[in-house]
Amino acid sequence: MNKAELIAALAQSADLSKKDAEKVLKAFTDIVTEELKKGEKVSLVGFGTFEATKRAAREGRNPATNKTIKIPASKAPKFRAGKALKDALNV
Repeated sequence: MNKAELIAALAQSADLSKKDAEKVLKAFTDIVTEELKKGEKVSLVGFGTFEATKRAAREGRNPATNKTIKIPASKAPKFRAGKALKDALNV
């Protein structure tokens, strides 16, 4: 499912126009992004938790030249599925 299909499904499920469903989805993603930037978690009980994890700086290799390169520290988004979501998938 891509973004357009998600918006259409959300609009149909919640009895909204596609334009309103798109606004809701954009607001949700913006809020989750801002909270993760601040270092906060976003927990949706039963569905899952969004959080930012820190990746330490490390050395890697360029496979084309085999030279050592420095990979800077970074943050990465992480999603952990909740119990209800896991159970729904394993019925």
